[in-house]
Amino acid sequence: MKRRRQILIVIGSAGLLAIAAVLYSAHRIEKSSASALRPEIGVLPHHHVGLVLGCSPVLSSGAPNWYFENRMAAAAAVFQAQKVDYLLVSGDNHVATYDEPTAMKEALVRLGIPEDRIVLDYAGFSTLDSIVRAKKVFGQSELCIITQKDHALRALYIARANGISAVGFPAKDVSTLRGLRTRVRESLARVRTLLDVHILGREPHFLGPPVVIGKNA
Repeated sequence: MKRRRQILIVIGSAGLLAIAAVLYSAHRIEKSSASALRPEIGVLPHHHVGLVLGCSPVLSSGAPNWYFENRMAAAAAVFQAQKVDYLLVSGDNHVATYDEPTAMKEALVRLGIPEDRIVLDYAGFSTLDSIVRAKKVFGQSELCIITQKDHALRALYIARANGISAVGFPAKDVSTLRGLRTRVRESLARVRTLLDVHILGREPHFLGPPVVIGKNA
C-alpha cells in the first residue's frame, strides 16, 4: 500500500511539473512574440522574403488539410499585396514519397504566384530548422513568417533568439474541434522550443552552401 502511494505521488508530481512546463512555455513565448504579429495585410511592412512554414497538404484520411490550405492562401495574399518579393517555402522532404515544399509550390502556383518567385527549402524538418536555415543558408536576417497564429508565435520566438528581425502574418485558423490534436502538439512543441533554444542549443539537421534569393538578397 505504501509503495502504491509513493508511485501515485511520483506520477502526480510529474504530471504537475508537465502542466507547469506547458503553461510557463506558453506564457513566455506569447509574451515575447505577440507584439510581432501583424494580422492585417495593410499594416505589414515590406520584406524581401516571406517564409512559409510547411505542413502536410492532406490528412491521414486523405482529406484536405485546412492548415495547409489556409496557409497557402495567406502566403498568396501577402505576395499579391506586394508585401514580399519572394516566398521561401520550407518543409519536410526526408523521403522521396513525402515532399511538403513541392506541394506548397504547386498550391501557390495554382493561386497565381509566379514559379520564379517561389524558393524551395527541402530541409525544413522542424520550425527551428526552417527559421535558422532561412538565415544561415538563404541569407535572410529579416523575414515575414506566414503560418497560423500559435505556430507563428513560436516561430517568432525562435527567430528572435537567432538574431532575426521578423514579423508574423497569421493564416486563418482551423476550428477548435478539427484542430484539437494540432493545438495539443503545439503546446508540447513550445516546451521543446525553450529546451532547444536555451538549454540544448540545437542546430538544424542540415545546413549547406549559401543560396541567394533574388538580386537584392
